[in-house]
Amino acid sequence: MGVGGQLTDTVEAGSGRDAGVFTWEEVHKHCSRKDQWLVINRKVYNITQWTKRHPGGSSVISLYAGEDATEAFTAFHPDLNFVQKFLKPLLIGELAAAEPSQDPNKNTAIIQDFEKLRAQAEKDGLFKTKPLFFCLHLGHILLLEVFAWTLLWLWGTGWTATLLSAALLATSQAQAGWLQHDFGHLSVFKKSRWNHLVHKFVIGQLKGASASWWNHLHFRHHSKPNVLDKDPDVNMSGLFVLGAVQPVEYGIKKIKHMPYNHQHQYFFLLAPPLLIPVVFNLQILRTMISRRDWVDLAWYYVILPAVFLLLYPLLWFPWFSGTHHLCQVPGESLVCVGDSDEPFAHGD
Repeated sequence: MGVGGQLTDTVEAGSGRDAGVFTWEEVHKHCSRKDQWLVINRKVYNITQWTKRHPGGSSVISLYAGEDATEAFTAFHPDLNFVQKFLKPLLIGELAAAEPSQDPNKNTAIIQDFEKLRAQAEKDGLFKTKPLFFCLHLGHILLLEVFAWTLLWLWGTGWTATLLSAALLATSQAQAGWLQHDFGHLSVFKKSRWNHLVHKFVIGQLKGASASWWNHLHFRHHSKPNVLDKDPDVNMSGLFVLGAVQPVEYGIKKIKHMPYNHQHQYFFLLAPPLLIPVVFNLQILRTMISRRDWVDLAWYYVILPAVFLLLYPLLWFPWFSGTHHLCQVPGESLVCVGDSDEPFAHGD
């Protein structure tokens, strides 16, 4: 029951009945999977049925069930006027006049400081992007990639060509990683469709990953940064324990997947080799198949011919060199030395 008894908890959003007045305590109760409310600019919305249709994914918006989502709503939606029409049917009331604008569970001073910082950044034009700069950035990344492939393909696998090609690819891949980040945040072009298209190309064709997978994880990361069980970037899958609470929980439940008292020693042996080659690729494939994202899957496999062409000289040279210097004849083991075509038997 809302304050003043104007609306019961069972009233559906958009039903046409008078909007109610609620307390933060009442809002906090609606945080289950089948009953989700949130607050934006003191307005209370019932998003229970909307989560499955949310363009950003149900997992992102559900993280704010029973909470204040004002800051996240502002940060994730560049065109606030456009999304207002989706909010209107979900409105069920507002906070009582005596209730604070910020969630009591949050630090009011920090929230106000960030609001001032954001207002100053907007005033200084720091959120205004220059699409031409990003297009030129993408162009020079493509040039580095093509130059690296051409260099290795034409000049072979000598030390000079290989090291120079590796340096070019390392530079282009690192910059492509950050470039896809900007397009993935829809922060370059005014139209989201263009951002999505270029993002799929950069992360799919240049990085060999899935745009849908990245968005699914990264948006959740920005929704609840460094919050255990909500931020996927700090989900260590049982290999490591983080923070002050998780080690205690693992200790009480006697969970011993790994010798956690030595995690600072085995971190560098497990995390770097497993993260990108194994964990990320398994996550990418599982996400694309489970979500039936065949477009991302096609982008994911387009990069394989490029990788093959790039690595083919590296794979071909050792095989050819090894077979060229090892001769086999029935009944006798012979070796070929250097570039000589004259074999000799062991012991000669």
